[in-house]
Amino acid sequence: MSRIGNLPIKISDNVKVEITDHNIIISGPKGELEFGLPKKLKIEKADSNLKITRSFEDKKTKSLHGLWRVLINNAVCGVEKGWERKLDFKGVGFRAEVSKNKLILTVGFSHPVEIIAPENINFEVTKNIITVSGIDKQKVGQIAAQIRRIKPVEPYKGKGIKYLEEAPRKKLGKAAKAVTTAA
Repeated sequence: MSRIGNLPIKISDNVKVEITDHNIIISGPKGELEFGLPKKLKIEKADSNLKITRSFEDKKTKSLHGLWRVLINNAVCGVEKGWERKLDFKGVGFRAEVSKNKLILTVGFSHPVEIIAPENINFEVTKNIITVSGIDKQKVGQIAAQIRRIKPVEPYKGKGIKYLEEAPRKKLGKAAKAVTTAA
């Protein structure tokens, strides 16, 4: 029995949900998302709640039950409030700027790195913090991970791109190691 899948999804007044066959369209003040639900799952709307049920009781269907409940809940939250992920960058000469729908990073390479924002994704740069925002939680997280992968934080000086809440591991270095082994 999926405990997460059995929870109802609460829908506020400013979010509209249309269910046709195995398709679900969720629209709100921030935008619209559409999903194709697997055939083994059924979705029902009652008052201001959505309930997902399964038609089979095999292991794969049970795992899909919880997964799709979370995906639809994330979509409902995304079209209402939106999702965002913040990244911090540190280093001498490191810069970030937004030009139309592109994020341009100068992070120590011989060339600037450009990342084009997919549909429904926005970039914002303030001082040394990059904010990736949008209505699809999965896309926001994927783009943030791609930005972080460009220049990961190195363990000695801490230069690079990291998530704002991340605490990278610091290493001592050769000079500190020599002092500890000599003693």
